[in-house]
Amino acid sequence: MTDIQKSRILIVATNGFEQSELEVPRDELRKAGANVKVASLDGKDIRGWDQKDWGRAVPADMKIADARMDDFDALVLPGGQINPDILRADKQTMELVRAFLSSGKTVAAICHGPWLLVEADAVRGRNVTSFNSIRKDLENAGGTWVDKEVVTDAGIITSRSPQDLPAFVAKIIEEIREGKHDRRKAA
Repeated sequence: MTDIQKSRILIVATNGFEQSELEVPRDELRKAGANVKVASLDGKDIRGWDQKDWGRAVPADMKIADARMDDFDALVLPGGQINPDILRADKQTMELVRAFLSSGKTVAAICHGPWLLVEADAVRGRNVTSFNSIRKDLENAGGTWVDKEVVTDAGIITSRSPQDLPAFVAKIIEEIREGKHDRRKAA
């Protein structure tokens, strides 16, 4: 069991993340007392996508290659179309995602963020949700897609869109408080 005020949370993103899907969890988790770090591919600031055009830059605290699962209690994967598509092709990002998944620590992905869970073969046999346009990707990867604002299966949290952010953040806090999850390989 981890107190949210003592927790360390890692957000992994690159240019093209959906602005609110990084900033809202970062800011709300910090307000709750968590120590939240942002990791980017090169450790430099990244620029969001704000619905229909480029958004604001967000400072990165470290390179993804320098992030260690053992230093954090949870991993958050924002969506946007560009961000997760680039990250799922990056070997170091996927090694980090797999390490979190294997550890039983909380992993939360929103919108197109579950593409990284698909790449890690982590949705097979699990209940998940996502932005509707990648529903078939999750189903083809063996997941059971559910049309709900937030879905949790063994500490893996998924949500559909920015409208679901309040439920998404609340569920992250709840799952961190629960601690590690027995995350058997889903069938």
